[in-house]
Amino acid sequence: MPPAVKRKAAPLPNRKAPAPPRRRGGRPSGQEAAQLRERLLDAATDLFFQRGYGATSIEAVAQRARMSKRTFYHRFKDKAELFGAVLHRIIEGLRPPAEMPLIAGADLAEILRRLAALILHAALTPQALALHRLIVGESARFPKLAAAVTSEGATQEAIVLIGGVLSREARAGNVTLDDPLGAAEQFLYMVLSVPQRRALSLGKPMTPPEVERWASSVVDLFINGCRAPPRAKTKDAAIHADEKD
Repeated sequence: MPPAVKRKAAPLPNRKAPAPPRRRGGRPSGQEAAQLRERLLDAATDLFFQRGYGATSIEAVAQRARMSKRTFYHRFKDKAELFGAVLHRIIEGLRPPAEMPLIAGADLAEILRRLAALILHAALTPQALALHRLIVGESARFPKLAAAVTSEGATQEAIVLIGGVLSREARAGNVTLDDPLGAAEQFLYMVLSVPQRRALSLGKPMTPPEVERWASSVVDLFINGCRAPPRAKTKDAAIHADEKD
């Protein structure tokens, strides 16, 4: 018999290495942990707004987020801490962009109109209204809700910002104010109160043009209320005016 012919093995086709098996167990990656947190916050936000704080359980939040209670407790120690995280995310989403010039310009009316428009734009969003409704409805039974809102400091930040503008104008002699921070708080609630109440179904909601007119009229009323009185005439000026008469 002729000797067997050795045949070269056919080269294997180029194949990509198989993807590594998906990791099971262990700690999630940073990206996965962030996604889990967002899922929890999304679920909690929906349930808090739909059912209220008191009627929302941690078990319900975990079930809505499709994760175990154990996974929940790895991220939040209790429902109050979860609510604080929900609140923080909502408020951060309502803040104007950091690069926006909030108090640019020399005209007080222009600055206050800009701030009033920003305040109303944030306060009248569906999420902000739902949050306000939740806080007002349940903070008496759950004082931690009101404490969480206070700790965020968004209202106080607005008061301090407006108060700083008013202090500057008072030093320049353009307005007369003994308490710029107190006046700033009054201005804030003058801007907010009626549009917010009507948006919460305590009256007919304002249309966007009505909201704009409201903000402008509040600014006009506020400025005219704290405007510095005319400077007293000097003796020479008074004599000159009499001579004209």
